[in-house]
Amino acid sequence: MAMRWQNGARHHFLRNFMGLYIQILLMVMTGMVLLWIGYTLFFGPFSPFYSGFFSSWRKREDIKGEPGDPQVCPVCSIRMIKGELVKSVAFPSISGGRDRLMYIKGCFSCLVDNVPRHCPVCGAPLSIDDFLVSRMFERVGRNNHVHVLGCNRCKRVNSR
Repeated sequence: MAMRWQNGARHHFLRNFMGLYIQILLMVMTGMVLLWIGYTLFFGPFSPFYSGFFSSWRKREDIKGEPGDPQVCPVCSIRMIKGELVKSVAFPSISGGRDRLMYIKGCFSCLVDNVPRHCPVCGAPLSIDDFLVSRMFERVGRNNHVHVLGCNRCKRVNSR
């Protein structure tokens, strides 16, 4: 048995359905706009919390530093901006202590750009495949301390 619509009931149903559909669509679009505004306020390039990819392209006045200073890449001696990291591999401690063997490849600038790379111990120029051999000392409640022992040439470590 087919459903029969009384006079005007079908028109009234479709009008209410379209009104509800438009309201839901407007609420979803408003929610998306509010999410976008919140995201750009907290994570956008003008946010104080932002330390994204493009922060390394900002102009730096004091670009060179000493190899032992904090926030300086030990391979190319370029000062790193807050949030930048060096590419490294830390191996587990053999003796169970707080010191670990670590290989340091370098920062974003010396791995991607054409920046001269040198060993801070022997002064030999390093290629992209070379790395620094170092010891990392884990300290509770403080930043880890890294002591560079030399490069893979002067420490005679085989690269993989």
